[in-house]
Amino acid sequence: MNDENVVLPSDGGLTFTRLTPDGAATPVDRQLAEEVPVAIEYNGAGYAVLMATPADMDDLVQGFSLAERLVTRADGLLDVDVHRTDSGVIARATLPPHRTEGLLERVRHRASDSSCGLCGIENLEQAIRPLPKVTTTSLADRGAIFRALEALRDHQPLNAATGAAHAAALVGVDGGIRLVREDIGRHNAFDKLIGAMARQDMDWDGGFALLSSRCSYELVEKAALADCPLLVTISAPTRLATERAAAAGLPLVALARSDALLHCGNAVAL
Repeated sequence: MNDENVVLPSDGGLTFTRLTPDGAATPVDRQLAEEVPVAIEYNGAGYAVLMATPADMDDLVQGFSLAERLVTRADGLLDVDVHRTDSGVIARATLPPHRTEGLLERVRHRASDSSCGLCGIENLEQAIRPLPKVTTTSLADRGAIFRALEALRDHQPLNAATGAAHAAALVGVDGGIRLVREDIGRHNAFDKLIGAMARQDMDWDGGFALLSSRCSYELVEKAALADCPLLVTISAPTRLATERAAAAGLPLVALARSDALLHCGNAVAL
C-alpha cells in the first residue's frame, strides 16, 4: 500500500478510560479510523451510499462498479470525479453508452450502508444471480498462504493505528503480498483492491486474494466476478458462501490462521 493512500488520524484520536477487573481506571489515547458516507453517482444519477474510509476513492468506485456488474474490465477504466464535502464524499463516474440500460435497471431505490449489494433489489432472483465460472488457476501452495498470513500485518498501517480496518490483499504465488487496500468495511476493502488491480493493469498471475474478514457470499461473488483463482479469508464462511463458491468453481480457504487453515473442498491442491 502506498503511504499517500492511507488516511490516518491526525487529531490524536480520543481519550478513553481503560477499566480492568481489579477496579483500576486509566486514561488511554486511541487513534480512530475515519468513517464517512460516500455517495456514488453514475451518469448524474445517485446509485449508492456506502460508509467507507475516505481513501482510494477511484479504486473503490472502479471495483464497486465491477462488482455491481455495471461494467467489465473490457470497458476500460472509469473517470471518477471525487468531491469532498463537510458531510462526506461524492464520487461521480460516467458509464459507457452501451452500459446505460443496465444502470437504469438497478438505479431505482439503490442505497446501502455497507456495500451489501442487496439494498434496492426487488426480488430473490436478483439477489442470487448466476455467477460466471472462474477461469484462472492458483499455483500457490499452503506454504504461500501461511507466509502471506504472517506478512499481512505489516501491510495494514490503518489497522495498526486504529484496530478498526479490514484489509484485502493480492498475494503472489510465493506468498509475497503485491498490493493491499484497507477500509473500515470488508466489502469496500475488496472493491478497492479489485479496482486498484484494474487501474494498475494487474492480474492474479497464479496467486490469490487474502481477506482479513469472514467469508460472506458477497465476497465470494466479488471474487468470482473478478476471476479470482483462490479466495482466502481469516474468519469462517457462511454456508451460502461455500455453495456459491462451489457453483462458480472458486477454490476457498477459510479460518486461515498461523497454525492451521480450513480447505473447503474445492478442486485445488494445497
